[in-house]
Amino acid sequence: MVAKVEKNKNQKWLETSAKHVAPTNARCFDIVAERAEGAYLWDVNGTRYIDFGMGIAVNNVGHCHPEVVKAAKNQIDKFIHGAMVTSHVPLIELSKKLAEIAPEKLDTVFLNNTGGEAIDAAIKFARFVTQRPNIIAFTGAFHGRTLLATALTTAKSYYREGYEPLPSGIYHVPYPYCYRCPVKQEPNHCKLECFELLEKTLQHQVKPNTVAAIIMEPVLGEGGYVVPATGYKKQNGYMERLRELCDKYGIMLIFDEVQTGFGRTGKWFACEHWDIVPDALVVAKGIASGFPLAGVISRKELMEKWSAGRHGSTYGGNPVSCSAALASIKVIEDDNLLDNARVMGNMLVDRFNEMKKKYPVIGEVRGLGLMIGVELIDKHGMPDGKALLQLVNECFKRNLLLLDCGSHDHVIRFVPPLNVTKEQLEEALAIFEAGLKELD
Repeated sequence: MVAKVEKNKNQKWLETSAKHVAPTNARCFDIVAERAEGAYLWDVNGTRYIDFGMGIAVNNVGHCHPEVVKAAKNQIDKFIHGAMVTSHVPLIELSKKLAEIAPEKLDTVFLNNTGGEAIDAAIKFARFVTQRPNIIAFTGAFHGRTLLATALTTAKSYYREGYEPLPSGIYHVPYPYCYRCPVKQEPNHCKLECFELLEKTLQHQVKPNTVAAIIMEPVLGEGGYVVPATGYKKQNGYMERLRELCDKYGIMLIFDEVQTGFGRTGKWFACEHWDIVPDALVVAKGIASGFPLAGVISRKELMEKWSAGRHGSTYGGNPVSCSAALASIKVIEDDNLLDNARVMGNMLVDRFNEMKKKYPVIGEVRGLGLMIGVELIDKHGMPDGKALLQLVNECFKRNLLLLDCGSHDHVIRFVPPLNVTKEQLEEALAIFEAGLKELD
């Protein structure tokens, strides 16, 4: 049964919002949420929605997990805020735990509040430690909304428009996006000619010995949920070559795992799929189940060069957020959610590929774990944002919340909670296919 969104309570609140809430921080759906639990949320009318956006990959253990709620409430009764005046137990415990689950040798943690802030921190860290000015980022990436993060971001020109001049010393190279290969090679059967574009940038635009860091999303997020190219199976893939290049020139490799971290791809961090260890790992979103927390994880030998007072954060490592993060990590461990993300993710990919055979609008299905992208195309194989908008609206009419991504808003992303059940996936898949049938 299709649930019609009533205008009464929702409309009343939205009218008040229009008067007082800045429109720049736009929302995806014209409903006002009142409560949420697990994979579902309810608006002020009491209408239930399946939420497969999860606050943009934040609520990895679902909305309001009872263990996370309990940990946060307990901490509120003890100690809420301390800034940099003193340390506190949750900060130390969380830093120790992050060192345990992070890739090998990443054992020292700096915490702040948001992904964008953490990106800024990572770039400042790299420049300070290497004493080099320049940064290489990837076309299609999204790294945040601060001015420095905006300069790194090229998911859409829309994010940059009106903010120029942006911080300098940043160069962009094409992301290894096989389905829309930047050098027109056959996906997974090439010699990674796309990597040569990075090497040519170092030859023609910026000297390697002036590059502090290369920053990359190990799975492209806002740019389209793209998994990097591998090339021939007998050769090193793009990620392996990137690590080798950074080692060769003394460039720090920074992985932005803001969206991919904390089990989203079926491993703690996406870089583990390639056994690649970066020099710095940027984390946020899924770390604390909706409480503001983010940070940078690196090796102690590097962090010790970032001397006291060179960077800081008033609210970073807040005791309540740290307690929520510890509880979130424990839930992922205790409930084997890394395994569930892989199993449920494989199920989703299989079902979407079955739909792909029936619906030509689906161009490609891709992803890792429960970070799945479905790219929509027109009859010419071009990105079809119009079809995506219609499909998202059809799903919304049927009480399923899905988000878009991609340069033309043409990729639907599926980011359910890591503890999603088969029954919940079946419910969502039935709605998604019903929406596909309605496309023009």
